[in-house]
Amino acid sequence: MALLALFALCAWQIAVGGPLRALDVRLDRALAGSALPSPVAESFADLGNTAVALPVLVAALACGVWRARRAGTARWWPAPLAAAVAMAAVPALIVPLKDLIDRPGPPGPLADQSGFFPSGHAATAAVAYGAAVLLLAPVLGQRWQRLRRPLLVAVVLLNLCVGAGLVRRGYHWPLDVIASWCLSGCLLWTVGRVSRLRSLGD
Repeated sequence: MALLALFALCAWQIAVGGPLRALDVRLDRALAGSALPSPVAESFADLGNTAVALPVLVAALACGVWRARRAGTARWWPAPLAAAVAMAAVPALIVPLKDLIDRPGPPGPLADQSGFFPSGHAATAAVAYGAAVLLLAPVLGQRWQRLRRPLLVAVVLLNLCVGAGLVRRGYHWPLDVIASWCLSGCLLWTVGRVSRLRSLGD
């Protein structure tokens, strides 16, 4: 899968200090000096906290289960279960990778620490908000076709803001965020696949 290949490339380059890592450092300097105000960047970065992102996913889970049970759908559980497993997989994947690669932090408040690759905040935001939209598809019914594109665009923009906030505030390097999006994309692909199979079976 292309996303896994891109993640492997990023991880390899960070681990060996290859050309992509040098490019990442230059990109970080450019983004860290951007015009994005620090308080706004902090607010964007906070959207990747589990305290913010997890309740959004839980609400979507509850809404999806309620709608399916109300409609009398027998196989209501595969999509919510897949979303919950995907969310649980975030720390299960991210924490060991952070320990294994042990990347030092970017210049900023966490520069003296290590274990920054990949970004847990970026992965949490991507999986929580992305899975929430996928779970809302059956709830929206016929309206899904009309709202599908705006919702997907909103999720992409939201995650771009989270990534920009993390880099601008010095919490992560750009490749930390990009690598997390690659892993999250694989997890969301699985959730989407399960959701489509369930809808075909209904």
